[in-house]
Amino acid sequence: MLGGTRISEQAWQNSFVVAIGASPYAAHACIDTWLTDFRGDLPKIDVPTLLLHGDADRILPYAVTAARLPGLIKDLTVVTVEGGPHNIAWTHPDEVNEALLAFLSK
Repeated sequence: MLGGTRISEQAWQNSFVVAIGASPYAAHACIDTWLTDFRGDLPKIDVPTLLLHGDADRILPYAVTAARLPGLIKDLTVVTVEGGPHNIAWTHPDEVNEALLAFLSK
């Protein structure tokens, strides 16, 4: 989707190589953890928290993940990266760094 436009072709290929080199067992076993409901733990977070999330994330869609957190975490700063996919640190580093610096400067 964003190969060659937001990240280099080499970075795109490296990500693919890492993915296919992952343990098939671990890749399969991690799926069960996706079903764990941690919502009851979120109100226990008692430190300032930064949420950076791309609104074009097809793995963890914004509407059913990030958009639900403001009511569950007390001191939450939400930064939505427009057009950001799942790994916004690779594809939108300027936006991510700006948000991190702003959050840490509080």
